[in-house]
Amino acid sequence: MMYSAEDNPFNDANLGQKFKWGKKEEKERKGGLTREEAERRDAQRREEAMLEIEKLNAKRAEREKQAALREEEEARMARLAESAQMASWVAKEDDFHLEQAQRRAVIRVKENRAKPIDLLSINLKWADPNVISEQEGKQDDDDDEAGLEIDLDEPYTIFEDLTLEETEELHQDIQMYLELEKNDSNLDFWRSMLIVCDDKLEELKEDQDRAEGTATAALGIRQDPEERGRINSMLSSKSTDDLQQLQNQVRAKLASGEPVDVEYWERVLKAIVVWRAKARLRDMHEAVLSNRLEYLRRKQRDEASRQQKELLLQTGDDSDLEDEAQDTLDVQDKADGEGKNAEAELEALYDPDEMEPAPIDAANLSYEDRRLPIKTVREHLEEVVAARRRVTGQLFIPKTRHNEHGASTSDNPAERMFLQEASKALDVTEEVMDGGDEAPLTHQTYQWEDKYRPRKPRFFNRVHTGFDWNKYNQTHYDSDNPPPKTVQGYKFNIFYPDLIDKTIAPTYKIIKEKGEEDTVLLRFSAGPPYEDIAFRIVNREWEYSHKRGFRNSFDRGVLQLHFNFKRLRYRK
Repeated sequence: MMYSAEDNPFNDANLGQKFKWGKKEEKERKGGLTREEAERRDAQRREEAMLEIEKLNAKRAEREKQAALREEEEARMARLAESAQMASWVAKEDDFHLEQAQRRAVIRVKENRAKPIDLLSINLKWADPNVISEQEGKQDDDDDEAGLEIDLDEPYTIFEDLTLEETEELHQDIQMYLELEKNDSNLDFWRSMLIVCDDKLEELKEDQDRAEGTATAALGIRQDPEERGRINSMLSSKSTDDLQQLQNQVRAKLASGEPVDVEYWERVLKAIVVWRAKARLRDMHEAVLSNRLEYLRRKQRDEASRQQKELLLQTGDDSDLEDEAQDTLDVQDKADGEGKNAEAELEALYDPDEMEPAPIDAANLSYEDRRLPIKTVREHLEEVVAARRRVTGQLFIPKTRHNEHGASTSDNPAERMFLQEASKALDVTEEVMDGGDEAPLTHQTYQWEDKYRPRKPRFFNRVHTGFDWNKYNQTHYDSDNPPPKTVQGYKFNIFYPDLIDKTIAPTYKIIKEKGEEDTVLLRFSAGPPYEDIAFRIVNREWEYSHKRGFRNSFDRGVLQLHFNFKRLRYRK
């Protein structure tokens, strides 16, 4: 007990002796209870107490066991709920990635840099039979109408002009959509595209091996191009049912055990699988074209009806509003059915002898005009036909923007980048940087002048202005009568679309001039074929924090350098 009779906090000298309840024993003796009976009764009481303790321990163990089972069940239910929640989150994550992939496709199509997978993704949404009603409910969303101007043939024709690397990239994109897609019809589309893509990859790899001369004895196993062409020409004109029937016949021939060319019929069977996938894609493409045409027809009819109503409202003739609108709809419906007849009538009305301009006498032309090349009508028509064939042979025809002078900017990347940056709205504290801020540089010589012609890059810069509330301005000005604005930062956008070495980003450096304490030169250097360019800016300390607006990046031929000056804090 860690205590002794001599040293204990209870001051008990008999601490080490057994306690005896003397008064109790004396009382029991006076009551006629012998010592043996008293000991027997105490033993019985101790036994009953031990049994009670055992019962209590058993009940406590049972309660602990039940509590452990309840905790385990609660933990199991929590794990199940968490697993269900995680499954829901994973499904939502897949939907999110699919939506982001579709949005990226829309953006790339709008910016005329569409990839093959973007064209497939945008046109696939028109295969849904309910897409027309959904699109009519959200006509204000431009993203939903992206890609309507693209004329796309059957989806499997997109592989015709792709290289091996582009086909491999498209194969990875198709697999990504196949993992994220949940719609059954869309899954069938991507599976069919994957089958066609695998066949195209195998064909391109065989052609590459044959061109590089790496084919050895295994060349006999590969399919002969002439044989492939014969099989494809035989299967290309067959429908889905015919291909299914032919596939069953080939399988029966291979399983019959007859002496046949197994390798040839296996290649035929594989080609049948590919052409069945193409047939499914062809059927789905017909539904896509039908839905797109129906949507465009309804949109044009609604637009015509809306313009008709606005015109009638402006003229004040409200009495015949509904009749005129209905007549307009009837005219639109008749025009859809009688388009071919109208074209035939127009062609019949055209008389080349009366409508063609009279030829010009060469003697009346000036000396410079007579030296120009002369083309006959036949040569001109041949050029027009060749141009039309080039256009119809393209997978899609992007719309080209025209500047105010009527010249197309699609062939000038720098001009297109300049117009895109200039079209962005200015902030209330921003102004377009005057071209006079460009500092002239001394004559520059470059080591690459003998190979490339130096030229100055295009740029579109902005200057950030604001009020500087120093002690003087706080004393002499207020919010109603503010002080003159001061320069608080710059946004430089330099365009290098034709940079020879795109792996090396352009650089900039600050040059201080003697006698110029208030300004410095900010010089940009890129490399061939661009000259260096410099701007005179205010000489103040820069703020290099990203949160303060600093940005220094070079992406897709655009160098962006945005920075603000450090601002001094003044106390009023």
